[in-house]
Amino acid sequence: MFVYVRLLNGFQKILVYKLPEKMAGQNLINTCVLVPLREKKLSAFVVAQTTKLKEPATFAIKEIIGPKPFPADANFHHFVQKIAELYFTNSLIFYQKLRQFLKKKEDKLDAFSLLPPPSEAAPLDCTLTEEQATAATYICQTLDTGSFAPVVLHGVTSSGKTEVYKAAMHKALAQGKTVLFLLPEVSLALQFRERLSKGMPDATIYDFHSASSPREKKAVWQALLKMQPIVIVGVHLPILLPIANLGLIIIDEEHEAGFEEKKHPKLNSKYLAILRASQYKIPIVLGSATPSVQTLHNVQTKGWPLFKLTKRFMGAFPTIRTIVLPKQPKRRTSFWISKELETAIADCLKNGKQAIMFLNRRGYSFFVQCRQCGFVITCPACSVSLTSHQNANGDLTLRCHYCSYQRLVPVACDGCKGGSFITKGIGTQQLVEILHNMFPAARIARADLDVTSKKDLWLATAAAFERGEIDILVGTKSITKGYHFPGVTLVGVIWGDLHAHVPVFNAAEQCLQQLIQVAGRAGRVHPESTVIVQAMYDHDLFNFINESDYLAFAEQELATREETWYPPFCRLIQIELKHKDAAQVEKDAKKLFTHLHTAAQLFTTPISVLGPATPAVHKIQHVETRHIFIKTPQFHEIKQLVASGLALPLKSSVFVQLV
Repeated sequence: MFVYVRLLNGFQKILVYKLPEKMAGQNLINTCVLVPLREKKLSAFVVAQTTKLKEPATFAIKEIIGPKPFPADANFHHFVQKIAELYFTNSLIFYQKLRQFLKKKEDKLDAFSLLPPPSEAAPLDCTLTEEQATAATYICQTLDTGSFAPVVLHGVTSSGKTEVYKAAMHKALAQGKTVLFLLPEVSLALQFRERLSKGMPDATIYDFHSASSPREKKAVWQALLKMQPIVIVGVHLPILLPIANLGLIIIDEEHEAGFEEKKHPKLNSKYLAILRASQYKIPIVLGSATPSVQTLHNVQTKGWPLFKLTKRFMGAFPTIRTIVLPKQPKRRTSFWISKELETAIADCLKNGKQAIMFLNRRGYSFFVQCRQCGFVITCPACSVSLTSHQNANGDLTLRCHYCSYQRLVPVACDGCKGGSFITKGIGTQQLVEILHNMFPAARIARADLDVTSKKDLWLATAAAFERGEIDILVGTKSITKGYHFPGVTLVGVIWGDLHAHVPVFNAAEQCLQQLIQVAGRAGRVHPESTVIVQAMYDHDLFNFINESDYLAFAEQELATREETWYPPFCRLIQIELKHKDAAQVEKDAKKLFTHLHTAAQLFTTPISVLGPATPAVHKIQHVETRHIFIKTPQFHEIKQLVASGLALPLKSSVFVQLV
């Protein structure tokens, strides 16, 4: 008996090995084994197995050493195959991902790294409200059914969704099951790990994400090998772990786009979690103050149970006001801060309370432009303008947010050779500067990607704000979700419609969700609070910023999507072509589009092929991109169509993404 394997270290050639007699008759396809190669022992993935080689070997064939220690998850290999099918890729890459995020230097684990599992469920640390108890009871009951059970938890901000999650976790752990708890950002995962550890002191809770230490990742793997009941908190990585005793998946902030990875294959952890819960026949909880319209559509059409938490656990909903900046009187301290917001900040500081200023653009300004000729300084490698950032000395440098290219502001314009430049737009750094000038005594901190990407710095900033040591926190979308800052009574949104006009079908949905989430940081403890939303234009979505109106927006949005045939009323597939030569990628995109458009006519179901399109950011690190979109009622109807397109002889790299 022989097996064909691919090494997990990325070596492309398929190698052949013998099976030792003690393993004769075992089916090892789609499993991991340990093989000898020269003087090394390497991990490999079995891609085929045969009793007889097609051609006689011209070399001595070695035996495999044995199966690689792997959690006894009987469903895992089928799950991986399904993902590979959905994303039109090779299942091998997912095993390589396992190897990559578990690869580390050998490190002895101390007693702290492998905590014993709880012998029984620890008591809850608070009394549930009637709404919470109803949801928690239902979810706990689904743990006994042994069936796929999706549950939607629509809880307004500060309604105590976490307490419902904890009740379900206690039940699952008591049954010896492992829980996956997924969040859209690492910074949020770090905070929830801390919160869960305090609220569930007898549970074994691990982080498993890009900021986790090698020791903690190894501890998780050891726990999975031993089938210990644990809680794994993460973003993308946990959904690709083999877990034999997986019993419950919880997705908090389920509406967030952050669940989709930025690199190909652009896996969406939320979609994969739903698929996994279906295949493993377990419950999955999708929680949010602003559920996605796709999820609400599933409630309507598939009968997914919907539980509402309509009351805040403490505090009260804020008063919300909208201000259109261009219509405001010009005599004010700064164009970006209306008189009403300036007064509200002053009153907030006077009363010893805290404020959040939300602006979803980091840096100092959007771009730098020549006063004489209007030339905008752009990145030489990407099709974007350079964003100005203020360094420690207060000087402006220019930076690309796509490839990290940096340069100083030039002495002379590249276009007209003039030497006078102006900054356009506003970023978090400039907003901090404006607020310091307006309120010099205020303690102001920043929370954008430049801060939140640094684990220790962000944890220290969030903790200081929670303790009341910071008066005003200026931040991007990182602060819009999940955080509980009890002292906040004022939220100011500097540019509320900034992303409402982005040319994507769900722009209004994502913009409103963001606004509701950031508004939800106000008044979580206090009976009176204020949210002031400043905008450049008066957009219809501002009519729905009050949380009680969100479902009305969702109903309106679903009607629009149905009329225009966009998700959830169709499956939208994006095909991305990449090449360093713009002419070549254009040629390949047209060739692929022509093939797909012609082939689509042969199907009996309606299939719409759109493109080729040049995206707004069409070049990143000298690589050009073009898009083709396919709309179809069901995914399985276009598998053959897409596969035929991928088989074309193209020079460009081609990737498929589910939108």
